[in-house]
Amino acid sequence: MKAKTFGNMICSAVFLAASLWGQTTAPSPANSQDPNSQNMDALKAQLAEQQKQIDQLKLALADQMKLIERATKAAPVLPGEDTLALPRDKALGDVASNTPIIPSIAPAAKPALSSAQPPSSSSSNPCDSAPDTNAVPPYLRFGSVCITPVGFVDATFVWRDKNAASGIGSNFGSVPYNNVVNGNLSETRFSVQNSRLGLRVDGDWKGTHFIGYNEFDFLGTSGGTNLNTTNGGVVPRLRLFWLDARHGGWEFLAGQSWSMLTPNRFGISPLPQDIFYSQVMDVNYMAGLTWTRQPGFRVVYHAGEKLAFGLAAEEPDQYIGGSSGGSSIVLPAAYTALSGTQLDGGNFTNPYAGPQLTPDIIAKIAIDPSSRFHAEVAGVLSTFKIINPANLTLQQTNTMTGGGIQAGFNVEVLPGFRLITTNFWGDGEGRYLFGQAPDVAVNANGSLNGLHAGGTVDGFEARMGRLLLFAYYGGIYVGRDVVVDTTGKLVGYGYTGSSNGQNRAIQEGTFGFNQTMWANPRYGAINLIGQYEYLTREPWYIGTSPKATHDNTIFFDVRYTLPGSMPKF
Repeated sequence: MKAKTFGNMICSAVFLAASLWGQTTAPSPANSQDPNSQNMDALKAQLAEQQKQIDQLKLALADQMKLIERATKAAPVLPGEDTLALPRDKALGDVASNTPIIPSIAPAAKPALSSAQPPSSSSSNPCDSAPDTNAVPPYLRFGSVCITPVGFVDATFVWRDKNAASGIGSNFGSVPYNNVVNGNLSETRFSVQNSRLGLRVDGDWKGTHFIGYNEFDFLGTSGGTNLNTTNGGVVPRLRLFWLDARHGGWEFLAGQSWSMLTPNRFGISPLPQDIFYSQVMDVNYMAGLTWTRQPGFRVVYHAGEKLAFGLAAEEPDQYIGGSSGGSSIVLPAAYTALSGTQLDGGNFTNPYAGPQLTPDIIAKIAIDPSSRFHAEVAGVLSTFKIINPANLTLQQTNTMTGGGIQAGFNVEVLPGFRLITTNFWGDGEGRYLFGQAPDVAVNANGSLNGLHAGGTVDGFEARMGRLLLFAYYGGIYVGRDVVVDTTGKLVGYGYTGSSNGQNRAIQEGTFGFNQTMWANPRYGAINLIGQYEYLTREPWYIGTSPKATHDNTIFFDVRYTLPGSMPKF
């Protein structure tokens, strides 16, 4: 490129110099008066004209050198790439009266696209930018949104010294006693049911950032009876399916998410990585943890990035126990028909059969002064309503309001070492403790009482390189509500002579590790996870059963996690 340019320049200079030399040596016309004087005058005029043209040539050469420098600073021409003639610079004009055209110069190369310098666009959406061609894109583009597959594959081993018959999830409230058959048998399971698949969709539209999130596992209820015989055909189960939009300080979510009463690790975010449900392998998590996944709507206001206020309306349930291993209340004789029709005793043939007066209303305040500290306070309000089915003409209805409060913090006291606590207490909100406590009991006259129930989870998480260590204590306390029926018989919850499934306290101590064996952003990661769990439960009434029961559980898991991460919005 430089050789051709200098060649053209030198040819022009030689041509001009030859013309000037010819003018110098050409003979002058005769002067009859004084030939020598006339020759001297002509020679002076020619020298002056030559000096003028030499000055013009210097200016032209200087301009050409500037053009050459501009051209050589451009990116080099790539093999096989087209070259384009550079247009004439209108500011130059004619550089010399005797030079009709500007000598041609090499064109600048076309720049290559890269992720470091994306093409200019009026959109701030990173999904509109081309991914780095030298790396596997961490996400898929569909129109102007980014789609990221999320999930992992789990191969889980579980051993218990009691045959709880609960699979890989612990039914905290129904651990067998030692004086029954299953209390003298152990349990060994292999499972892939905790494997998880889903996708996340991100995009920006006119200053609003939206996220669509879907996630399911394989812990659904199967109608097959041959899962352990000839076919391990486990059933998918929807976990999360929601849409979230944020514009400025306001955020709106609709769909099935973790309840806003579930503790957060950061803010009031609905993303699983920002939710605290412990690091354990138990798919029912921790005894004492307030959580559920249910449909609803929420509005969150972010007063900056350190303070957030949230208000949610979520799916209600008139729960009297009977699911998740917990025991149900005993109804008065005149109201036994309420179970399975108006009250959820874990025996609804139609999950939508029960009436619901209002949604559960949940409010939360979260404070995050830094990435090392998170604190929150949340409250829940629920309403319950039943009608006496034996005398509809009187339209005898009974209504009750329940409520609870949850508070906790998550703080990094040392680099990589976090202390965590979350605590809950409520009347009529026992179902948020993984269904281990009923919400209400029914009096002989049909009025409703809210059962007192509380839970706590306290522990630490420590990260050392690729090793994560964790240990927690969890506990649940369920209050008693003794009802005297019209016949004089005791009913309700925790009365003398009640079932040994009506628990007063459930306690759990657990610890474990999560070791990353290999990780690559393009291929994913492989982890080894282990957990030991010791669980005890004590009923209100002992009778002929032992005072309490316990079990020991060991989990071991090999996990492959999918690669991928969202672009930074």
